[in-house]
Amino acid sequence: MFLLVLAYLGGVLTLLSPCILPVLPFVFARSDHPFLRSGLPLLVGMALMFAVVASLAAVGSQWVAQANQIGRWIALLVMAMFALALLWPAFANRLLSPLQRLGVRLSASADEGRAGMGTSLLIGIATGLLWAPCAGPILGLILTGAALQGANVGTSGLLLAYALGAATSLALALWIGGRVFAALKRHLGAGEWIRRGLGIAALLAVVAIAMGWDTGVLTRLSTVSTARLEQGLLDALPGQAPAGGSMMMMAGNDPPATALPVEGMLPSLAGATGWLNSPPLDAQALRGKVVLVDFWTYSCINCLRAMPHVREWVERYRDHGLVVIGVHAPEFAFERDVRNVQRAVTDLKVTYPVAIDNDFAIWRGFNNRYWPAHYFIDAQGRIRAHHFGEGNYVQSEQIIRQLLREAGNSLPGEAAPAMKAEAARDGVEREADMNNLKSPETYVGRARAENFASPGGLYAGRAADYRLPTTLKLNQWALDGRWIVGEEDAQLQQAGGRIAFRFHARDLHLVLAPQDASKPVRFIVRIDGQAPGASAGGDVSADGSGQVDGNRLYQLIRQNGAVQERTFEIEFLDPGVHAYAFTFG
Repeated sequence: MFLLVLAYLGGVLTLLSPCILPVLPFVFARSDHPFLRSGLPLLVGMALMFAVVASLAAVGSQWVAQANQIGRWIALLVMAMFALALLWPAFANRLLSPLQRLGVRLSASADEGRAGMGTSLLIGIATGLLWAPCAGPILGLILTGAALQGANVGTSGLLLAYALGAATSLALALWIGGRVFAALKRHLGAGEWIRRGLGIAALLAVVAIAMGWDTGVLTRLSTVSTARLEQGLLDALPGQAPAGGSMMMMAGNDPPATALPVEGMLPSLAGATGWLNSPPLDAQALRGKVVLVDFWTYSCINCLRAMPHVREWVERYRDHGLVVIGVHAPEFAFERDVRNVQRAVTDLKVTYPVAIDNDFAIWRGFNNRYWPAHYFIDAQGRIRAHHFGEGNYVQSEQIIRQLLREAGNSLPGEAAPAMKAEAARDGVEREADMNNLKSPETYVGRARAENFASPGGLYAGRAADYRLPTTLKLNQWALDGRWIVGEEDAQLQQAGGRIAFRFHARDLHLVLAPQDASKPVRFIVRIDGQAPGASAGGDVSADGSGQVDGNRLYQLIRQNGAVQERTFEIEFLDPGVHAYAFTFG
């Protein structure tokens, strides 16, 4: 219920968002007609179509993306006809093509009666296909949950609640606009000019949506941001946090007291789509063992930094009654390929059982929301503690020892001093430099992209030429060259494409994958226009050269010495790379 309320309120706030501007002309064009027969069907059609399209997008199939693009162009054609009819109804009715005469009939029939309701509903459906709301914290929460869980009643309900919230705001705007336009008509006799003005605005909206300005330029030109208001709602509602997000140093459990609480029973593990390093395990077979369940995914930097501690717990306590189960729940599509996971398990020296949770069945059983997440289960199968994100390793080990002690197991000596004051690790497993970390995880795919700065914005789902801006502000990023920006990644179409990011952190990582696993993609990395030298990451030479030879996270920059704000740039010398997300440390 809280999530439904949150989704609805997030939709209401879209009236303050710049991305609502392109659909306002189509809404205001119905302001001089009865609300129940014209405005309401339009808003209902818009809300329903947005919920359906967004739900299907969660499936992630190629045919869904293609069908949506075809539907958008059909909707743009319908809206263009509607706009032309507003501008020149008599002229269009007599002289223009049959398609434009259809637009005139659409406009004329949207007055009253059943035909008017049906036409308004049709216009609303077209609007729902075209509307691309700015991805604030609340919509990000909903879309991430939808991507993880697929198109089901729960996620579709949240998307519908969000769309109904937006429809409520638009209904208010429609009510106010109708009274304003009526007053102008009465006192100024400006009815025809208002109609033509709305026609021009609707045509401009069609052009803006076709060019991708609705989610690009408008966002950057806006002086009103709802992100802070949405984050306030997230913080105000109890127990809500972004579903499926990777976590950095969240507050964990306090050091355990003499008795840990019981948080529930170990859920079923039967939903795993496969197992690595072990035959399938179940709750009954694990009775009598202390179990640590570790949710992770192999391109998640937070998971990679926590993993050395998990491996050490396995080595220290597996002969004393501890069983560690890694639950691999994929964030990106390539992480669903069990062959990729098997390679990562080998490379990361993971020897304990790993459940492949491609359907997120185990994830849902735990009602989990984060990568990484640790759940501590006692010998009776009861969940006694949990911890989300990095950090609190000493407290986590104390919990393991306490549960082993409760089960009557012998224990090795106290934790090695290195666990309490750990030496620096190599590569991506090294702890983040939190004092200098001022750049957030940033997604490249359009579903969760933020702070994109290439002129013209993102062109969703089609090949487009991008260029870098003259300057980038902190945490802005941009593309250069010919790319297709999909829901979760950007795909380079021609050699020479670049990505730039203005960041402030010790480390910069980028999740990358080659189009063809047999054809590595060469790249050159620069920092402030120069070869990285001593600041080269683990996957880059000092001269900045490297190659994308697998689907994984690549460490591209590790600054030596003082950490400061820098401009990162990567140029790909071959086509066919997929870029997913930046992470920092």
